[in-house]
Amino acid sequence: MILLQSPSRFLLQILQDRVLSGDKGVDIDCHTVEFDDVRYHIQFSMRNPKVIVLSVALPLPSPEAILYDGLPPGALEATKAAYGPVVQILDPPKDGFDLTMKINLTKLPPDEEQRNAVLTQIASVREVVLGAPLKLLLKHLASKTVAPNVDKLVALVHRPNESFFVAPQADKVTVVYPMRFQDSIDIILATSFLQEFVEARRTAALNNAPSCMWSPAPPLELKGVSSDALNANAGFVTFATM
Repeated sequence: MILLQSPSRFLLQILQDRVLSGDKGVDIDCHTVEFDDVRYHIQFSMRNPKVIVLSVALPLPSPEAILYDGLPPGALEATKAAYGPVVQILDPPKDGFDLTMKINLTKLPPDEEQRNAVLTQIASVREVVLGAPLKLLLKHLASKTVAPNVDKLVALVHRPNESFFVAPQADKVTVVYPMRFQDSIDIILATSFLQEFVEARRTAALNNAPSCMWSPAPPLELKGVSSDALNANAGFVTFATM
């Protein structure tokens, strides 16, 4: 089984090494790309050894995706809530990036386990930022309400020039993923896997899991969406959370 963890191993390693090195170390100014979509720029200078500057560039959004100053809805609030006093968000971000954070190492918890938990959360900034809108909608679902000023269908950043879609209602939230692959063999394997995945959901052991459906054609929730956004060669996977 492949386990995809949310923190960036590259970022986490740099953060942990910087904390362990104390006042010793070398200047850092490096770039990296994760999953071919999120770019990071991490900077550290020995002239200010207790501060790390991390800039994040999100995947290029598709036309239907909703962003505010380059960020998904609720991303700034989610970032502040996740990191508290450890992180200061710089406004505006550095050129070419959507979010720039100043990490104050003196604000980290003294306890090693708690400190590593905070560093892991910082290394999971991709999940915090891109997952903020869905987390907000699911939070309202828990209280049987719909988030204010939200459309009946919300397009969220998924991968470069690709979106997934969320249809929020007071009693359920439906999430639809158009599945796209470049390689013809990948398309065949993915289609077969997704069909089996849906069948597995029907087993008794998974009765409490969100309902899951696969279809080769767009589900009704995507009625009215542009044809470009519905160009999915491996069909559509739909989850409904109640």
